[in-house]
Amino acid sequence: MNKKNSSPIKFLFGYTKKNSLKLFLAVLFMFASSGLNILPPYLFKSIVDDVLISKNIFMLNLICISVVIIFGLKAVTTYFQRYFMNVAGQSVVMEIRIDLYDHMQRMSLKKIYASRIGELMSRITGDAAILQNIVTGTFIDLMFNLVTFFGMFAFILYINWKLTCLIILVLPVVAFLLSFAAKKLRRAGHNVQEHLADITATAQEAFSAIRVVRSFATEDEELERFTKANKENYRALLQAVSVQGILAGVIEVFLIFALAVVFWFGGQSVISGTLTPGELISFTGYIAFMVQPIRSIMNEMGTLQTGLASAERIAEMLKIPVEDSSSNAGITAKKISGDIKFEHVYFSYEKDQEVLKDINLEIKAGEKVAFVGSTGAGKSTLADLIPRFYEPQSGRILIDDYDIKEFNLKELRRQIGIVPQECVLMRGTIAFNIAYGLKDIDIKKIIEAAEIADIREFIESLPDKYDTEVGERGVTLSGGQRQRVAIARAVIRDPRILILDEATSSLDTAVERQVQKAMNQAMRGRTSLIIAHRLSTIREADRILVLKDGNFIQSGTHDELIKSGGLYADLWRMQYGDIA
Repeated sequence: MNKKNSSPIKFLFGYTKKNSLKLFLAVLFMFASSGLNILPPYLFKSIVDDVLISKNIFMLNLICISVVIIFGLKAVTTYFQRYFMNVAGQSVVMEIRIDLYDHMQRMSLKKIYASRIGELMSRITGDAAILQNIVTGTFIDLMFNLVTFFGMFAFILYINWKLTCLIILVLPVVAFLLSFAAKKLRRAGHNVQEHLADITATAQEAFSAIRVVRSFATEDEELERFTKANKENYRALLQAVSVQGILAGVIEVFLIFALAVVFWFGGQSVISGTLTPGELISFTGYIAFMVQPIRSIMNEMGTLQTGLASAERIAEMLKIPVEDSSSNAGITAKKISGDIKFEHVYFSYEKDQEVLKDINLEIKAGEKVAFVGSTGAGKSTLADLIPRFYEPQSGRILIDDYDIKEFNLKELRRQIGIVPQECVLMRGTIAFNIAYGLKDIDIKKIIEAAEIADIREFIESLPDKYDTEVGERGVTLSGGQRQRVAIARAVIRDPRILILDEATSSLDTAVERQVQKAMNQAMRGRTSLIIAHRLSTIREADRILVLKDGNFIQSGTHDELIKSGGLYADLWRMQYGDIA
């Protein structure tokens, strides 16, 4: 399917192919139900002319039986219409939601970090829910009322074409108002959804940082932000309701005016004998019945425009480029040795603001290399380029003499273990978190990884051992325990390259020693890149590289850098007070 269609209608129809039969049956039953809905006003003619005036008992019985049959069949067709439409519609929305989630997961980190998580989540939840509402309800109701309206119009044309011409004079005005309202309602729908996304994002940010909010006693300020977002959403909703209400009222006045004109001219035709009383009653009955479909169309137009605005927002999200994880260059080796080389690498997050400048670096397989420097020097960025979380603007990065762009992205990342500064665990058991992303893995490998990470003893002291639930984001474990689970998670795949991104910076000294022991065990035999804030953790590194303003200014062992002085020695003195 083509997800990049500019039209939201085309975008939605692109997802209907798998459910085309169900949609066809839904539309078929919708036409049948609408057709049956059109018949009752025509019976008015027979009631007046054949029953009340001609006093025909047979026609009275026939009409009574017909009414029961018509509404019985209408109930059956309406049920099947809604059943098939819901089955098809729910399937379409489920597919859209899954595609959207998959797409958003694969967007570049640069794009994700530049967005508010709450706003991204509103596309999956809020926009998809509104889309579900219009696909399963609004759209079919709109179609039903349109068919009913035009069916009734065909009947009044059949009954008396001259009186119908009077109605036609009103229709262009109604059509213009509908077109005008559609544009207004679409714009209002966009505003409503944007403000709703802002509400979601504001609430999520506040609850995600609830400790910060409590610490700084800013509950009132956060409430003010949330209230402001709600008021803006309220104003956007009022604008949409106002347009919808005014339009419905104006159109209804036009239709009632048309009914009065028809009744006046029709009354004269009955008096002159060119129209029977039953035909006039049937004709005016259709006009009166046509008010309800039009009123429903007005209400559904507002919902439909909001839904189409949601479809546009989802379609726009699906147009955002994603990481290319389907490289077919053929480099899918199960094991690499771990040689890394940077050749004239430049990188920037924003144009003309280079974070890395002409980086040239060679790391041998099995070497333990540490990167130090002040905040913003480019340490984490340099490490993030290796698993291709970002792409350099120029230059290239090689692993085992192959450009990393030639690797299949998934295969590349399977060769790299990462222990981040903020260790986030997923909801589930400890075993699930250690073996995250690996299916049907032997418990022995999980135990081995826990042993390397120096957390086996702690896990096996728990009542449920490896089946212990860690809670959302691992809140039931301490910082050091989470960090060691993260180390186990990184080493269980036996990666050739290990990246430790300030893995101990948030821990106290005692816990740091425990985690450092686990890190040392994990680094054995692997190419290891250590991004360090606490310099005591990298004293044993084979090489320490000092970054400043996007490039290396010093390189050597701890002892060499201390002797030579410079930035590294200054950083050590700032942390520990003496040179040792």
